[in-house]
Amino acid sequence: MAKDEVVVFDTTLRDGEQSPGASMNKEEKVKIATLLEQMKVDVIEAGFAIASRGDFDAVRAVAGVVDNSIVASLARASKGDIETAAEAIKPARRGRIHTFIATSPLHMKFKLKMDQAEVYDAINESVKFARKFVDDVEWSAEDGTRTDLDFLCRCVEAAINSGATTINIPDTVGYTIPREYHDRIAHLMNNVPNIDKAILSVHCHNDLGLAVANSLAAVEAGARQVECTVNGLGERAGNAAMEEIVMALNTRNDFLPYKTSVDTKMITQASNLVSTITGFAVQPNKAIVGANAFAHESGIHQDGVLKHSATYEIMSPESVGLKKSNLVMGKHSGRHAFSKKLKELGYDFGQNAMNDAFQRFKDLADKKKEIYDEDIRALVDEEIRVNDRIKFISLQVVCGSKVSKQTAEIELSFDGKVLCKNASGDGPVDATFNAIKDLTFDTQHLDLYQVNAVTKGTDAQAEVTVKLKEGGKTVMGQGADTDTLVASAKAYINALNKLLVKREKKAPEAVAV
Repeated sequence: MAKDEVVVFDTTLRDGEQSPGASMNKEEKVKIATLLEQMKVDVIEAGFAIASRGDFDAVRAVAGVVDNSIVASLARASKGDIETAAEAIKPARRGRIHTFIATSPLHMKFKLKMDQAEVYDAINESVKFARKFVDDVEWSAEDGTRTDLDFLCRCVEAAINSGATTINIPDTVGYTIPREYHDRIAHLMNNVPNIDKAILSVHCHNDLGLAVANSLAAVEAGARQVECTVNGLGERAGNAAMEEIVMALNTRNDFLPYKTSVDTKMITQASNLVSTITGFAVQPNKAIVGANAFAHESGIHQDGVLKHSATYEIMSPESVGLKKSNLVMGKHSGRHAFSKKLKELGYDFGQNAMNDAFQRFKDLADKKKEIYDEDIRALVDEEIRVNDRIKFISLQVVCGSKVSKQTAEIELSFDGKVLCKNASGDGPVDATFNAIKDLTFDTQHLDLYQVNAVTKGTDAQAEVTVKLKEGGKTVMGQGADTDTLVASAKAYINALNKLLVKREKKAPEAVAV
């Protein structure tokens, strides 16, 4: 491994999925993992195999389809976790067990109820046990940025002596700041005698908005693996965003003379796919992948960009996979043009899915004068959602200021059975949701209802996002249609499907690397 090479460890499928509402099923994880491998991401953390049967199956499925990237599974410092992780990654050509234990005084006292000696012994035992299954073992010091430095050095040295090939120092609660983190990583580089026998890794959370800055500071100090997620997805405020780290290294190579293997031209495609599958919309002003990242409204900025793009753009839209196409889509567009447009936008459908998407495109084109790329993305995103048990069929709503009672009649299929229900409510959206609940279940609480226009104009598609809560479970759902009420129904149904998947999962406690 070259001294200037930075390993990209993507944990979208594991830590990213721990975002409330971001649950993914096996097929969705495989789809994202396949794209990450095409992007040349070095390590894909496919999940936490012990968490549930569904997680185990997903990790195993990813391990079975990924050829070049390393496939990792997380495991606590216990034999049961490690054995399950080893079994899950067995089909992988290159597998990694990622085991961890907390090392900070706070976590050891209140969570683990263990002292330093007990934790130290657990590190040695867990890493040695993991090495019985694979040669590639990563060890993480959970809450490493709040760990006593001398103890951290001892733990790192022990983990390497026991066989760890990668050492990860997570900023688990997003507490550190760049200079402090830099100094901590540098201290390990200078004071752990066998540090040259392992790759030093960092994993930063974004609670103070410093995850990317901290990660880059760690790279300057000697870290050569960065753990991150697409769109910065993750627990609480999220993780370091993969696209921001990669493009920072790519754009400021003069100041940060390091490189990654990631194909940056696939960044936008990956961002769109993760957003679609998880239901987490990308904020417009998000760096690199936000809708406004390459948009200019100020007259001064527009003038400058027209004269020379570098006046206000530090990277080109093409470098992250944005394509400016003159292919105008509308009701006269044929199947070939539509297929080409889908490929430009990063979609690759089988024949049946392609036929369904094309028919929906033609239906939309009859309603709208001009079809934008954003319209097509919203249109075909539903094709990505596989194995849904509940499917939308039709909606009829009676509403308005002269109507005494707002009513909605919904038709849907549930496990293949077509069902229909009429319900009333305090407005058309409430009536629609009541009808859906009457046909499905009513144990969930609507925590968020949000409507955005996909494009400009009165004929724009509405994109609706809903958040549902059931007990300790949270899911996000999205739906798009030129009819806001239909989009609302689709979003609610999408969330219900995710809730059904979530019910099957039961994550272990203390998973916060």
